Amino acid sequence: MFTRIRISHVFGLVLLGMITISVLMLGQTSAPTGPVMRFTATTANVSGAPDSVRFDVLAWSSDADRDQMAGVWNLTINPNAGARGGAGERGAGGGRGAGGGRGAGGAQGGGGQAGAPPEAAAGANQAAANAGGAAAPAGRGGRGGGRGGAGAADTAQPQTPEAALAAALQSAKTIGYLWSSESAGYSLRYAYRLPQPDGSERIIFVTDRRLGAWNDLWKPTGGATATPYEFTVIELRLNAKGMGEGKTSLTGKVTMDATAKTIALDGYSALPIVFKDVKRVSAK
Repeated sequence: MFTRIRISHVFGLVLLGMITISVLMLGQTSAPTGPVMRFTATTANVSGAPDSVRFDVLAWSSDADRDQMAGVWNLTINPNAGARGGAGERGAGGGRGAGGGRGAGGAQGGGGQAGAPPEAAAGANQAAANAGGAAAPAGRGGRGGGRGGAGAADTAQPQTPEAALAAALQSAKTIGYLWSSESAGYSLRYAYRLPQPDGSERIIFVTDRRLGAWNDLWKPTGGATATPYEFTVIELRLNAKGMGEGKTSLTGKVTMDATAKTIALDGYSALPIVFKDVKRVSAK
């Protein structure tokens, strides 16, 4: 009798230990890992300069992601095909439809709650309008363009590369954030690295909305003419030590870099610097 009790006691301790180890392993697996890379910079040649900014990259875009965006830009891939209103993603930067988010930038504070920015509805409606379709309502918690499934406005191919890219960005996953002095950040929907033979690199970021869409902090200065894009393409050029500068599509034209096979800025050297003193400060 005593032996059976001891055996049951030992078995219970072993089982408890296994459960504890499983819980600890599950916690380690589900814990957020943070940015895979971070950059800091100071703004220049915009109305809110100088302002300290930070890029937090949660994941890099793959070559397949690059090719997907290239196909959208070249109008060989329909960004609306299979989408429910083009902005139905839930989670980091998706929310529940085009108008269901909280805050102005897909995230709240310096790394807090993520949600769909309210201006996502405006971007989706503009893309639909450019495509000749009806604009989707931006009501509370809308699931894309409506509950009736994909309609003509959902599946119609946008007529310009700019409209197609704007539509694709609304349904793309958030893979990073741009933080500034604004109360909310900007979701990065594309983050592609282009290592160069000399050890330097080009980095292409694309946000799902225009920088300064709801304020005057990003208004170009110096007489530069603002572009009409509803998204923002950012190109950083860093030396082998991870330091450099960055420019944007706020005043620059977006194009397809045929050599790199990615969306990029046209005439980079002639554009004003918007991010100076760029530094790579951490990486994993």
